[in-house]
Amino acid sequence: MGEALSRTPTVGPMLREWRERRRLSQLSLACDAGVSSRHLSFVETGRARPSREMLLHLAEQLDVPLRARNVLLLSAGYAPAYPERALDDPALAGARRAIDLVLAGHEPYPALVFDRHWNVVATNTAVAPMMEGVDPALTEGAVNALRLALHPGGLAPRIVNLAQWRDHLLHNLRAQIEATADPVLVSLEAELLSYPAPAPGEADRDDLGGVAVPFRLRTAAGILSFISTSTVFGTPRDVTLAELALETFLPADAATVAAFR
Repeated sequence: MGEALSRTPTVGPMLREWRERRRLSQLSLACDAGVSSRHLSFVETGRARPSREMLLHLAEQLDVPLRARNVLLLSAGYAPAYPERALDDPALAGARRAIDLVLAGHEPYPALVFDRHWNVVATNTAVAPMMEGVDPALTEGAVNALRLALHPGGLAPRIVNLAQWRDHLLHNLRAQIEATADPVLVSLEAELLSYPAPAPGEADRDDLGGVAVPFRLRTAAGILSFISTSTVFGTPRDVTLAELALETFLPADAATVAAFR
């Protein structure tokens, strides 16, 4: 008990950091959570120890990622609430089947699944042919989707609207960093920014009429144009599932449909 209490003061500043990251005042969070602002102030300054239930309730109000909720609980001396299993764990067999069904069902068009650091964990068979000309070093070990797309040895030389697609990917990455403050993502952003930045070209003005940013790739079958969509699990209770995203690519023009047929 003494050891747990000695860690209690750290949870307050961590909670305050999440509140400030969400740009909420103490009063706003207290009203949203149905607690007194005085009690919340005491929690953030370490003068009061939040109960496990209160901590989880505040984390829910702040939309704290499940991984970070476990960290908050540990900092307050409580056991983690959310398990983290490997994707091949029998307990996640149902989720894995669902992922495989979506990947296979999306063929002949490409689809992939990546984790919180954009490392690819699964793809369908339509992805491999698009990797033509990619430096083999980028496909060894953990394959990072952003690195694969923007590295000069990756897909970048064949992305017709590279400047536009690069801005799109970096915007999404920065939003993720803002939401999670993940140091691995901060490092990844710095790496991506170190790659040569292309100047906008004629193709970068093709934005599908303002509906979406296309992904346009030069291939042996011609220029393929896609609209991408992202899907996440809506009610995950496992850290691994909460951090997975499924990216699917749909044909954006008749020429791309014809090429796949």
